[in-house]
Amino acid sequence: MRFRFENKNKRFIKEIIEKRFNILIALVIFLFSLLAFKLFSVQLISNEKYQNLLVENSSNIVDGPSAPRGRIYDRNHNLLVDNVPVKTIFYKKVKGVTIKEELELAKKVSKMIELDYSKLTTTNLKEYWMALHSDKAKALIKDSEYQKLEERKLTEQDLYKLKLERITDEELNKFSEEDKKIAYIYYLMNNGYSYDEKIIKNKDVSEEEYALISEKASELNGFNTKLDWERVYPYGEVFKTILGKVSSESQGIPLELKDEYLDKGYSLNDRVGISYLEYQYEDVLKGTKAKYKILEDNSYELISEGKRGNDIVLTIDINLQKQLEDILTEEVLNAKKEPNTDFYDRSMAVVQDPQTGEILAMAGKQVLNKNGELKVYDYTPGITTSPVTVGSVVKGASILVGYNTGNLKINESIKDECIKIKDTPIKCSWSKSLGTLNDIRALAQSSNVYQFKVAIRVGKGNYVYDQPLKIDKEAFTTYRNMYNSFGLGVKTGIDLPVESTGYKGTSTQSGHLLDFVIGQYDTYTPIQLSQYVSTFANGGIRYKTHLLKEIYESNKDGVLDKKIETIEKQEINRVSTEEKYMKRAQEGFKAVLNPGGLGVGYMGNAPDPAGKTGTSESFFDSDGDGKIDKETTTKTFIGYAPFDNPIMSIAVVSPDISHKYNGSSYSSNVNKRISSRVSNAFWDLYNSNNIKQ
Repeated sequence: MRFRFENKNKRFIKEIIEKRFNILIALVIFLFSLLAFKLFSVQLISNEKYQNLLVENSSNIVDGPSAPRGRIYDRNHNLLVDNVPVKTIFYKKVKGVTIKEELELAKKVSKMIELDYSKLTTTNLKEYWMALHSDKAKALIKDSEYQKLEERKLTEQDLYKLKLERITDEELNKFSEEDKKIAYIYYLMNNGYSYDEKIIKNKDVSEEEYALISEKASELNGFNTKLDWERVYPYGEVFKTILGKVSSESQGIPLELKDEYLDKGYSLNDRVGISYLEYQYEDVLKGTKAKYKILEDNSYELISEGKRGNDIVLTIDINLQKQLEDILTEEVLNAKKEPNTDFYDRSMAVVQDPQTGEILAMAGKQVLNKNGELKVYDYTPGITTSPVTVGSVVKGASILVGYNTGNLKINESIKDECIKIKDTPIKCSWSKSLGTLNDIRALAQSSNVYQFKVAIRVGKGNYVYDQPLKIDKEAFTTYRNMYNSFGLGVKTGIDLPVESTGYKGTSTQSGHLLDFVIGQYDTYTPIQLSQYVSTFANGGIRYKTHLLKEIYESNKDGVLDKKIETIEKQEINRVSTEEKYMKRAQEGFKAVLNPGGLGVGYMGNAPDPAGKTGTSESFFDSDGDGKIDKETTTKTFIGYAPFDNPIMSIAVVSPDISHKYNGSSYSSNVNKRISSRVSNAFWDLYNSNNIKQ
């Protein structure tokens, strides 16, 4: 029995060994097959690629400077951002060059160019003195201090600082003006990373200077010329903030963006987009650098030419944009001169195509008192980053919640009367009683109480005057979900680097639900309001808000020719409601801008407009101590036209437009003036075929 068991055990072990051996053989065959395929790929399929890499790695190949960026156009192909050539004299240190040789080079070049050296510092001059007098500089350090260096009680940097401190004014005063010019050139040659290109002069370089340095480049060991570029703006300051900035060649990649750009293969001295659209579309706008091979005599051989970056076309209409900015500038100045505007300092407006999500114009202007004089500054970035309490403009979304949940019927009438919850202030509409209203008139007259009573139903509350009110906390979620579906409280997707979602209240007290449904609780940005009204206008489709319309491949002729991409409208979501409810709410918005509504005149000469006004209680830090201490009023407006097939929407926001601390209830009509004037500007341009859809 024992013999049989041992034989059986041996056979079992033998089978395991054979299986493992077979697996090993299969693995070896697989690895050899993989190696053979890779060898085949390198030698035949990708032979040219690896040959080029071999040449590149075995040769001294360098990139040229940052190539010119792509141009930026408006929707009608008006040029907004271009490049102009800039004659530049630069220095790129050659390996093995000595300090003495660099001093001689600086002296030679000083005689060839004019240079403003007023920025030369005393430290720069001392460093130049040390370069000239290395032996004297060494003698400035005592033997005991050199001993401390060996004992590691002092560092080389410590000794360097001591040398600088011990160079006397008497020594520096020996330098002539020409010496100072040479010293400044020497400083520029050695400022920054050793082997980077150093800009010596790129402002007002004369033809003679440019030609002379070019001609003598072979003798000037590292000095040369090139045509650089800089951004120019044919429309001046119009929309310039949002167009963004590009770093200068001397600046290179800013420290805060260094890791991001280096990970993408950039060099530290590359010129890159650093804000807004220039940053957002860096990958499209950046040019392709030329490549050069450094020959034995230090001359350059061009391997591949550089290429300007691709061009982009924006959704913006620059003529409408200019008018919008002019209107805002005039109106914020006018408003600031009105009563009760002590805390008011800005207004913002957005014009959008509600059928696509395209921004047609957007601007913000801030007015500040500088030494007794009112000055206006650009505040357009605030459209995406400055949330406010928006007030009654949200009531269109609020009323849909009532319909959707079965707590409000179409054409249902409700009495407008003040609401009082125990231990809370009384809550009314703008008038203590607006009478009995149906849903359309409630929107037209902006009844708060109508929304309060519907919200209490949604929250399953039982209201009794001056008694506690309990509500289902899920009502907050129900309302927020509806608001979010319109773009309120969530990101619009606008193609800019920064966008705020606003403040989301955390309390679920019953009184805060009533505040919420009339736009007095959560806060929203102007761009969110723009997406909200556009979604309302088109019947409930929320499109991604965007500024990019098209991308074109750049060409030497400098014209828009080969289109690479068209940015199609992108649906984010659809508002969850029945068509009859949406149409009913839209009718309410239409009533707002018709006789009997609070928005009459807000849309100027727009055909068959609709919209909603808003007024909210806001709060302001009046003394800059970080604490909110003053109650103010913020005004908003949203609108669109024409009602049946809207092609434009507008949102206007004026925070802190008034207060009641002067014993006056006066409130500026700046929002009405802005919205009506901008609307007129749009329709005048549209009717003259100057705005292309």
